[in-house]
Formats: sequence, structure tokens, C-alpha cells
Amino acid sequence: MSDTHFPAPTVPEIAFLGRSNVGKSSLLNALVGEKAAKVSSTPGRTRAINFFALNDGKNRRRLVFADLPGYGYAKISKSISAGWPAFINPYLTERPTLALCICLVDSNIPPQESDKQLIDFLRHAGREFAVVATKSDRLSGNERSKSIAALKSAHELESVLLISAKTKTGIKELWSLIENVSVEV
Repeated sequence: MSDTHFPAPTVPEIAFLGRSNVGKSSLLNALVGEKAAKVSSTPGRTRAINFFALNDGKNRRRLVFADLPGYGYAKISKSISAGWPAFINPYLTERPTLALCICLVDSNIPPQESDKQLIDFLRHAGREFAVVATKSDRLSGNERSKSIAALKSAHELESVLLISAKTKTGIKELWSLIENVSVEV
């Protein structure tokens, strides 16, 4: 897939990135309030960048969500995943309307090296990003505090947003981040 397969860059885009089983599709569905992204019990089903246009009340496009293929654990062939950088890297480094990258990390597991690599890549590329820790509903209050502290330390972050697609915890805060982005279009 090349950038000629991408929609015309006309409105701000928000990219959702993370490991294959981090809950990207569930979070996208929680944000838009409907089942827009297919949720699969098999990690790694997203194999292209999927774009979701969000319209204002007058049916005009106001922003686009971009669901990127997951990395890490996924039951796909190496030949398929080896081709991902050919379209993912240019999207992340060159897309003029990419306003914010939402890096999803699993709050239930220790910080992962693959997540650190993504965060470092985005820093190096000069991209705006926010780290969102998913599946927070599975942790007690004390476990949430420990998870956030570990993620901040391991990834050298000032903030991490805890979120749960299931209970909708953090959804308003994430929308606030998204709605405050801007990009020259």
C-alpha cells in the first residue's frame, strides 16, 4: 500500500498505534460510540491502515481516525508484516495532516521494549503523541498507580492516560486531547 491509497489529506488525522492485542479496535469503537472497527479474538487482523472519517453535524468531515496494524504478537506471516514499514513509516513521518499519534500500551503487563521503540521513533520523527494505557478496568487502584509509575519511568513520560473501553474510564479525557489538536491543512 502506498500513500496513493490514503484518503486526500484534508483534515486532522489521529493515528492509533500499539501491540496487536492492546485493544485498539475496542477503544476506537468506544470513542465513536458504535462498532466501526472490527474486534477480533485473534490478534493481528488489521493488516492495512484503516481510515475512519468523523463528520460534524452538517455531514462535513472534521477529523479522521487511522487504525494502524499492531506489532508484537500476531498470527500472520513474516512476509506480510515485513511489508508494513513500506507504508507505515512514510505515513508516520511524512503525512502532513497527521496531528496526533495515540500510542496504546497494556496497563496489565510490564512496560514493553516494542512500545519504547515506537515512542522513541515518534520522538525522533517529531510527532505529537500521547500514551494511553488500556484495560485499566482489570486493575485495582493500587495496581493502576504502580502501572502508571512503571510506564512513565520506562518510557520517560510526564503523563500516561489510563483508559478502559469497557467501562469508558478516560474516554472524555482522550476526546479532550483529540479535540485540542491542530494541523495546517
